[in-house]
Amino acid sequence: MTRLIHLPLIAVLTLWALPAAAAPHYVNPEPLSRILAGSAVAEIKKDSRIQLPVNSRCGDIATILANGGQAQTQPGSIFSKAKLDYQLVREESFSAQLKNYQSGKSPYLRGTVGMINMATEALSQDPRTKPVIIYQMSWSTGGDALVVKPGISSAKSLKGKTIALQAYGPHVDYMASILGDAGLTVKDVSLRWLPDLTGTESSPMAAFQQDGVDAAFVIARDAAVLTSGVAADAGDSVRGARVLLSTRTASRIITDVYAVRSDYLQTHRKEVRQFVHALLKAGEALQTLVADKQPRHSDYHQLMSAAALLLLESETAADVEGLYADCELTGWQGNVNFFESPTFLRSLAHLTYEIQPAFISLGLIESQTPLLSAGWDYSQLHDGLSLIGSTFRPRFNRQEVATVIAQKQRQGTLNESELFSFEILFEPNQNDFPENTYQDAFKKALQYASTYGGALITIEGHSDPLGYLRKRKSGESPMVLGRIKQSAKNLSLSRSVAVRDSLISYALSHGVTLNQSQFAVVGQGIAKPKTGICGNEPCAPKTEEEWSDNMRVEFRILQVEAESSLSNPL
Repeated sequence: MTRLIHLPLIAVLTLWALPAAAAPHYVNPEPLSRILAGSAVAEIKKDSRIQLPVNSRCGDIATILANGGQAQTQPGSIFSKAKLDYQLVREESFSAQLKNYQSGKSPYLRGTVGMINMATEALSQDPRTKPVIIYQMSWSTGGDALVVKPGISSAKSLKGKTIALQAYGPHVDYMASILGDAGLTVKDVSLRWLPDLTGTESSPMAAFQQDGVDAAFVIARDAAVLTSGVAADAGDSVRGARVLLSTRTASRIITDVYAVRSDYLQTHRKEVRQFVHALLKAGEALQTLVADKQPRHSDYHQLMSAAALLLLESETAADVEGLYADCELTGWQGNVNFFESPTFLRSLAHLTYEIQPAFISLGLIESQTPLLSAGWDYSQLHDGLSLIGSTFRPRFNRQEVATVIAQKQRQGTLNESELFSFEILFEPNQNDFPENTYQDAFKKALQYASTYGGALITIEGHSDPLGYLRKRKSGESPMVLGRIKQSAKNLSLSRSVAVRDSLISYALSHGVTLNQSQFAVVGQGIAKPKTGICGNEPCAPKTEEEWSDNMRVEFRILQVEAESSLSNPL
């Protein structure tokens, strides 16, 4: 039975095929409901072979494997054994997909959750074409990035800046999430919308090379070029440009899915379920093939070569291997979490709820529109699967994290990789942090941890320096003052540990899976008071508010992609 999620929706579209201009050509996007208004809707033109759209994203490698490594379904392939017959059609233009979808050439849509959701309002004008999300393919875990010019040190620094991104592209919800988590809105930045995603002079990469553009959302390949450090007259890099945040860190924002027309699902539900089951099998087969590959493994090489040709029009398998390295296939358990779990903080329902207001404020949709999911019985879809990838593994190497954190703390550089931060306050002599008092902060920490799975989150305890300053003023010896400083550091560390333990307890009591290795505790003591440093000593608080503000525990979300030793191998 089709399931209706009564929540707002997010969406994104990709218009890849517009002609390049001599200089960046900016556009003013409007809701698709206006663009598609009056478009004719036709019944599905179903013959022996269904058109199935694919994109140049990593999850589509599994679709090609399921099809037998060719554009047309091959005998003996996973699709063929499921009595399915497809013609794979690479279509990067979502607008072209929408035309095929409405005209009945294909019952399927292939895109990100944002892309499907942005079209839902327009497609729901006719009940036949209302899209139903049927399958989550993958998460982007490195394929997309936010590149910034010098002077932008954190997400909060984007305030007042000019950002380039593709109109209706896969980065609109990425941008909205980052701004929201930094406490900003789309009104706090200036946006330059481009018609193309990559490869033309009207893409975000080209716009970033111009004066007046401070940041751009680009694919990983373009980010590598922009930040390569090559002199401007010898390449396309921009002096001082760096990646502020990629989906290697923000690993639970961009997700790729398949959707199907409502009328087709109603009349061909068994067939669509077989399609989803086949994709689950193909995803596991792909993971096995990659894990077991040998330098001359013929099956692996043939698949990668076929995928490179179909998805990238390239004969180099290494090109498509890069796609695979930048994503995470979700598999059976991932689909269960995404569609069914009320405690999974990056579910379809959570994603649609958090981003929809930004899309309305951007003028990309006019109103909240319900989104349909298929409501599969996942116990049936479990058959024949080995559930690869369902085993939980720590994300970070705790010993390496402790070493790096201690070094950064000594150097005073702990905040240099900060993306976001927030703090909680405590009372004098307080040593516990109960859920009923701090649940809002715990919810926020869990949301950050879920969204930015590749980030390290430090929990830093701070102490008020007033007692130390009084002893110093009274003439206590350096030895005694040193002991007071160390005692304050130890106490602040114990408070950080107490906060972490309460957070873990909160997550467990609410059924939320928490990767404990993602959190590192730090005791700052009186080294970094809110009142600042006067000379070599903490500045004394002048008001009761300054005094109380020093007694805090700070959550800091850090970008640590460059610290490769911190992560456990996948």
